[in-house]
Amino acid sequence: MARLIETATGPLRSVDVDLVTIDLIENGLRNARYEMDEVLFRTALSPGIREQHDEFPLIANPDGKMMVGQFGLSIPDFLENFDGDIEEGDVLLTSDPYSCGAAISHANDWLVVLPIFFEGRIVGWAAMFGHMSDVGGKTPASMPTDARTIFEEGVVIPPFKLYRKGVLAEDPLRIILNQVRKPDWNRADLNGIVAACRTASRRVQEMCARFGVDTYNSALDQLLDRNYRAMKVLLGAVFKEGETLSFTDYICDDGLGYGPYELKLSLTRTGDKVLLDFTGSSPQAQGPINYYINENLVRMFFGIYMITVADPQILWNDGFYPLVDVTIPDDSFWKPKYPAALNARNHGIGRVFDLFGGLLGQTNPGLLNAAGFSSSPHFMYSGTYGPGERKGEWFQLYSIGFGGVPGRPVGDGPDGHSLWPSFVNIPCEYLESYYPLRIERWETIADTGGAGLHRGGNGVDVAYRFLEAGTIAIHDDRWLTYPWGVNGGEPGARGRKWLERADGGTEILGSKVHDVPVAPGDVLHFVTWGGGGWGDPLARDPELVGLEVRRGLVSPTGARRFGVVCDEAGTVDVAATEEVRAELRQGRPDPLPTFDMGPPMETILDRCLEETGLPAPRPPVAR
Repeated sequence: MARLIETATGPLRSVDVDLVTIDLIENGLRNARYEMDEVLFRTALSPGIREQHDEFPLIANPDGKMMVGQFGLSIPDFLENFDGDIEEGDVLLTSDPYSCGAAISHANDWLVVLPIFFEGRIVGWAAMFGHMSDVGGKTPASMPTDARTIFEEGVVIPPFKLYRKGVLAEDPLRIILNQVRKPDWNRADLNGIVAACRTASRRVQEMCARFGVDTYNSALDQLLDRNYRAMKVLLGAVFKEGETLSFTDYICDDGLGYGPYELKLSLTRTGDKVLLDFTGSSPQAQGPINYYINENLVRMFFGIYMITVADPQILWNDGFYPLVDVTIPDDSFWKPKYPAALNARNHGIGRVFDLFGGLLGQTNPGLLNAAGFSSSPHFMYSGTYGPGERKGEWFQLYSIGFGGVPGRPVGDGPDGHSLWPSFVNIPCEYLESYYPLRIERWETIADTGGAGLHRGGNGVDVAYRFLEAGTIAIHDDRWLTYPWGVNGGEPGARGRKWLERADGGTEILGSKVHDVPVAPGDVLHFVTWGGGGWGDPLARDPELVGLEVRRGLVSPTGARRFGVVCDEAGTVDVAATEEVRAELRQGRPDPLPTFDMGPPMETILDRCLEETGLPAPRPPVAR
């Protein structure tokens, strides 16, 4: 366990803090968190961080409890697993999930933790991790889809002092950077993360100087207590005493031909507390899809749904964690045994949101979201330039794809968007300027969003034409199972990937492949899945459906899913629409099902080859 070295040893005083000061400190923390983002975006080199914002900051109190953050990580678990002194000027670095209690979840994420000192005592912590586009290993981008151990996934950095009392540990960093394919990217991204954490440190120190350290710390306690009290009320109001809710979803496959993997989450309230239990989920995967999840991160996901739904303006923090117990079975998908591979855990991260949505929405179906683009699919392209000015130069692209956001109680799901609100697309102009490829198509695909009163967002087709020989890799999911609809809404369409070879052939690709050779003139179609629909499709405004036909978001044939009859121009035949809707209403279940998961799993597996062009996965087996 870490030993904190402080020269100021007297206890802090608990003082009363007025609401205006609490508001100033709360918004000061909020602004510091966003400033961390901007510092990194303006200094990083890799497109994954610089352009797409694949990074996550956090500012914590002296005990390591998160006060503000985007995604969260567990400072207490990091400190519990760090063996050594921590002093002023130290900056710590790790990329090993197994050495920090899953504060991060795969080796591509480099985590920086910085103690914030003020007048000789630790007054907080700044932390941030970012996804490095490459950390070595046997395949470019360090995410081999056939990996069975973490040793195949590149350099794994144990927790150590990157800076000791302000002095950079140059030799260890040199050794680390010698293992990666793009050391200039990694160094710039890492420097940006450190600079972002130092920026947060300065802002916290400024608040301590302005308000006094006792006032600052007491304000943090009150912010934590506010979330505790809010959650306590919510738990009692939303969940019945002793009642157990459960929900199950799936990861389609693990990259090695096994799947689907069952992911089960249950919730039981007892008194003031709830238990979140992952018992019943599949055993750990053979391939690299395991999501080694930290218990505090589970609590954070739960809090996002509970607190922000009740009060979107509140600055959610770790204050409610004592009210949430978490059970995660060992050797399961959620807690694999070392040294299980972890690089493709992004599908599990995304599916957690579907799990919580399906679980918590059962108490009030009117507030349910459908299943949506619950992953961050990766596309990688790398190689060496051929004849020309750049002959022999290495190129490497890592990018995150977008898809259909689910239909929601408040309206339609956006088309072609990200699971993470902060992620943005890499501009086509950037890709074509810095990589030997052309974007021939970047468009939403009509009818891929599930039909409903509120339509699920459409997936997208990004068509990459390659100008240089190289290899590509893909990490994706939802090619087998469906993004489910709710409250009568229909499921969204599944994702697909295929290559149109320059010689005229077509090659269907799996959702998790790497080292696929491509030649100049080959075109990859990276088709992502749509979001599930929300509510009765027959209650959707026919004129809105006609408008979407005109916009290319729904086809005239797809309009029939809403019971709407229209032509190619989107002109609605009102009489025919009323007649069709009357026919469709006959024989439907009443009430409409809360969840529409698509066909039964047995049917999905039986039809897999026919519908997808890919063989059905084999049932998972315990390692």
